Amino acid sequence: MCRDGHPEPDSTPSTPETGDTAPGGVGRRRLLMAAAAGAALTLAPISFTRGRADAAVTGAGTAGDGQETRVVTGHLETGAADFVYLPVRVPAGVQKIAIEYSYDRPPVPAGTPGNSCDIGIFDERGTGLDGKGFRGWSGGFRTSFEISDGEATPGYLPGPIRPGTWHVVLGPYQVAPQGMDYTVRITLTYGRPGPAFTPDYPPTRAKGRGRAWYRGDGHLHTVYSDGRRTPAEVAAGARAAGLDFMVSTDHNTSSSHGVWGRYAGDDLLIVTGEEITTRNGHWLALGLPAGEWIDWRYRSRDDAFGRFARKVRRGGGLVVPAHPYCPYVACQWKFGYDDADLVEVWNGPWTYDDESAVDTWDAMLGEAVRKGRRWIPAMGNSDAHSEPQVIGLPHNVVYADDLTTDAVMGGLRAGRSWIAESRAVQLTFTAAGDGRSAGIGGTLTAPADAPIDVRLDVEGVPNGTVRFITDEGQLHQESLPASGAGGVVWRTTTSLAAYVRAEVRHPMADGGPGKGNTMGPDLMWGPMAALTNPIFLRRSGS
Repeated sequence: MCRDGHPEPDSTPSTPETGDTAPGGVGRRRLLMAAAAGAALTLAPISFTRGRADAAVTGAGTAGDGQETRVVTGHLETGAADFVYLPVRVPAGVQKIAIEYSYDRPPVPAGTPGNSCDIGIFDERGTGLDGKGFRGWSGGFRTSFEISDGEATPGYLPGPIRPGTWHVVLGPYQVAPQGMDYTVRITLTYGRPGPAFTPDYPPTRAKGRGRAWYRGDGHLHTVYSDGRRTPAEVAAGARAAGLDFMVSTDHNTSSSHGVWGRYAGDDLLIVTGEEITTRNGHWLALGLPAGEWIDWRYRSRDDAFGRFARKVRRGGGLVVPAHPYCPYVACQWKFGYDDADLVEVWNGPWTYDDESAVDTWDAMLGEAVRKGRRWIPAMGNSDAHSEPQVIGLPHNVVYADDLTTDAVMGGLRAGRSWIAESRAVQLTFTAAGDGRSAGIGGTLTAPADAPIDVRLDVEGVPNGTVRFITDEGQLHQESLPASGAGGVVWRTTTSLAAYVRAEVRHPMADGGPGKGNTMGPDLMWGPMAALTNPIFLRRSGS
């Protein structure tokens, strides 16, 4: 899920030394520049000269007639730039480029971050923010990768190895007090390109049930970023969880989009997306056009997030801050919510991070009502990477016009959804009064004193607790029987509640009171089993 927890490094540009020498024995110089992608360090370029004549050059060698290798070493001080670009001058006739890298991990005092460094690559089209040159990213999950015309290491985009200046990108997101020594090994293989890669994108429609409730997990990872499940395993897990749709959200890359077609079917809609991993928080781009990539090389101070949020929405997608209270390095959300379409308030098994996210979201609902502003719906996702993380724990139950990407994104955007820990949990939530009714994400308008009956029917939560929460806080609580099925009705008016939402909680594992219990020993709740988006209650004439 999130990265291991360490303090974030400062972004002051570093001054690395490089141990490589260019052809002819000329020492490499350090070039520090302000790149379009933010604070970055760009090194002097590495050149290749095809043929055995270069085998004697320090830092270069040939591994057979068809290959040429160069090795670069360097050092980054604490406070390194967010990204270190190593230009590589690729000659014509290259069939494959292969990169290996490593860095040292010196011992550090307890509580002090050790070295951690990501890697990726851009091709000859450049490294400009949101440019065309992106060819892949694997973060810190891999120590090597290869790209050729017809295939590439997961996380990277297959395609032609065109001549020009490519850039290997290092992302030193944690640097020890002693600094970081790194080594990058670049190998070019010469020859004719093989057959071109043909992407197999998933269809944007599955066989649905028309206008209905559909279940789906919107945050899933595979071996194409830092997951350990293959796409086949993730699709199988989604089906086993009883899901109708899933969203592929590998970190900082669109490389998996081109393989999902073979795993979709009439019974499973597979939606393409990305988790954008910045230094100031992670966010989900859901419903991206297949093959589209969203850049991550900026911080909240750079005022770039809004630009990319608009790009996602132009393509019909959704912008979702992910696990906003995740305690690990670079995971906590710092960009605000003005450009968000939804917020992920429940990420994987229920924790106190999720409690904080729900509390913040609930406060945002109150602010939206007070200021007459757009409200932001909640969603929940598993963020599953590997065993034993459970796909579909939790997932979203969305009311959509059909099982299509556009319809599902529309249902989520409108807040016509609730969150379930598993398919065993069933729920309906309505408000009715003055001859009208409304459901989740809707608005019921009635006179100020007209009685409004709020009703929740639930199954699948034995001995659970139902909570009704309004802009005043929790105003009703009721226990479910051992069977886990029951109906709860509570009466209010539009003058007393601006909105009402429902939670269904498991009992506390130790039988004790839940977090925040200040109203007596009968108020006990444990982990979340289900959470709804609100129903808004509006006074007539207001």
